[in-house]
Amino acid sequence: MTRKLQLLAPSKHTGIKLGKLKTSAAGFPAVSSSIAHLSKELGLFQGLKIMAKVNQKGGIDCPGCAWPDPAHRSKLGEYCENGAKAIAEEATTARVSPDFFSKHSVEELSTWSDYELGKAGRITHPMMLRKGASHYESISWDDAFEHISQKIKKHAPNESVFYTSGRTGNETAFLYQLMVRKLGTNNLPDCSNMCHESSGVGLGETLGVGKGSVTLRDLYEAEVIMVMGQNPGTNHPRMLSALQKCKQNGGKIIHVNPLPEAGTTKFIDPQSPLEILKGGTKIADLFLQVKINGDLGLLKLIMKGLLEREDAGEDVGIDHDFIQKNTENVAAFFADIRETDEAKCYEQSGLSMEEVDACIELIAKHQKIIICWAMGITQHRNGVANVQEIVNLLLMKGAIAKPGAGTCPVRGHSNVQGDRTMGIYEKPSKSFLESLKKHFKFNPPQEHGYDVVDSISAMNEGKVKVFMAMGGNFISATPDSELTAKAMQKVELSVQISTKLNRSHIITGDEAIILPCKSRVELDEQGGVVQFQSVENSMGVVHRSKGSFAPASEALKSEVRIVCELSSALFPEEKEQWMNWARDYNLVRDEIEATIPGFTDFNRRVRISGGFDLPNVAREGLFIEGKAKFTVNALPDYHLSEGQLIMMTIRSHDQYNTTIYGLDDRYRGIYNERRVILMHRDDMKERGLQTKDIVSIYSDFLGERRSVHEFIVVDFDIAKGCCATYFPEANALVPLKSVAKKSNTPASKFIEVVVEKA
Repeated sequence: MTRKLQLLAPSKHTGIKLGKLKTSAAGFPAVSSSIAHLSKELGLFQGLKIMAKVNQKGGIDCPGCAWPDPAHRSKLGEYCENGAKAIAEEATTARVSPDFFSKHSVEELSTWSDYELGKAGRITHPMMLRKGASHYESISWDDAFEHISQKIKKHAPNESVFYTSGRTGNETAFLYQLMVRKLGTNNLPDCSNMCHESSGVGLGETLGVGKGSVTLRDLYEAEVIMVMGQNPGTNHPRMLSALQKCKQNGGKIIHVNPLPEAGTTKFIDPQSPLEILKGGTKIADLFLQVKINGDLGLLKLIMKGLLEREDAGEDVGIDHDFIQKNTENVAAFFADIRETDEAKCYEQSGLSMEEVDACIELIAKHQKIIICWAMGITQHRNGVANVQEIVNLLLMKGAIAKPGAGTCPVRGHSNVQGDRTMGIYEKPSKSFLESLKKHFKFNPPQEHGYDVVDSISAMNEGKVKVFMAMGGNFISATPDSELTAKAMQKVELSVQISTKLNRSHIITGDEAIILPCKSRVELDEQGGVVQFQSVENSMGVVHRSKGSFAPASEALKSEVRIVCELSSALFPEEKEQWMNWARDYNLVRDEIEATIPGFTDFNRRVRISGGFDLPNVAREGLFIEGKAKFTVNALPDYHLSEGQLIMMTIRSHDQYNTTIYGLDDRYRGIYNERRVILMHRDDMKERGLQTKDIVSIYSDFLGERRSVHEFIVVDFDIAKGCCATYFPEANALVPLKSVAKKSNTPASKFIEVVVEKA
């Protein structure tokens, strides 16, 4: 029997309503939204009881994002609106039981939207979709592990792929990568491949570490913070408190983005009656509405302007002493900036001379500068170059390894940075592999494995027989949705370790197994002892996360135990060791301490209130062999055909990555609809379009055409020549082969498209 699945999310309209663009973030609307989500999913009393422990010392690390916690935690609640939504999703009382799967075939479920699938609830039991079957059926844990292990051992090591989501705890991630490398492969793609891989490569090549260099205190002390390609009001709302403190200390904020965003316009602290009364704090002193991927041109204009002012005798704070002592490749860098084609930079950025001069003025007058960025910088074919040009500007000002200054890539998933520290990486360093070899007495594979893009290509070519995911929603998160879906169907077995239903449970290999795990809020008791896991936030602080609420089902297992029991089936001669780790996570932390630098005395230090900082060479000014590297980066070379626009995919306010909490994008004034395309009024007029017209969108790349249909036009304040759509609905337009040089990150923020009225 061949399953007739709908590969792409259905084209369902849900009744669009349009309002005004909001000019402030948080405040009472955020409080009421949080209460509404908690009440709907698990009841207000239970919801507030759980939220009282979120982001508190010794409590539950919020699964929403990786923003660090302040030293002093608010007793009223150290979380944001999206944190409340994330907890509500995981702690929901809705259940996906074996009875649910008996009622709903995978063919039927393929017609549900991502939102509908997510709202079905928590998965309660291990389930298996057998070859040719129309419905999932129950399977015992032992049978599931045996089936998976036999399928993996049947094939060569590199014919299996092991994906990881960034919400996995450090202890799980460490054991997962150890299991995979003991099997003999480095096929460990993860969500970093799709978001901040460009940051890791760019920072690693220039500063010696693929992580940011600042702490929360640095943000408070900064004189200027540039926020580039990021929407903190929706994606990292607690960041707004740090920006507010910077402002209160006299700092200036520059926001660089193709869209105006409420969070960088004004922030109303919902915990401050005074802030509410006065209407909040203005955040951005300067908003630069660049065209999509116009950031590199802007950065070059800033640096060229600084050099020209200095040549004219003005003190613009270029730190020549720092440059001489701490950097290399200076001459080539300065020559490139002096030769910059200003006209092309202005054309690509879409900014006026007056706007750029205002930015140069702020940069010239201050030395404590932090640049924050997210996907708007990294998800371009020149994403690594964008990051390295950010580093160039900071090095030029000596704004690295000093209080109040440095790099700040703002990570998404709450432990995506920790996963990489634990070895979740398809290109592991020789030193890491040597450490594993020395401690565990085996020969880890040396050949680089598949990243996300490579995994999809390999599956499509029939080179992958088993696909396993530790969390996440691979089908919806990845580019080129239809190709990815077809590629997954060529796999013999797909395995998902999950808490909730998503599209990756529906678009599967010939066979599929779901292994349901406990969530972060739930009690993890092993051998009568309550366990905890650790996480690393986006500023390199490692701390505990300890669940304390009853699991959604007695049949659930922790992620650590799932990895250990599967490994026991894969390596029966090592069963005792793996099961010891499953019973006592302290023993896992001992192994981490023995193999990964920076984790000395791990079990003691992780129990310290607030956790501990990992070493960071960029923060400490050690760099690569003592020198940071200036780089020369060319402007992106692209030419739009007549009628083409540049499209980027974005999140709505009611989602986090592929998890969709609701159908509203409150800050942008878009309600009850996700199949929308945000366009500039002039671009609409040129195409004879009006608000609420229905259109098809086409992308052409290397002679291949992709399309999505039934999208609703929304008149929006976006840079002319640009447009925006939500992901995952528009992921089908992102070409698999359109990737960032060096990092292989999908260019989801730069897609050449044509928009046509349906």
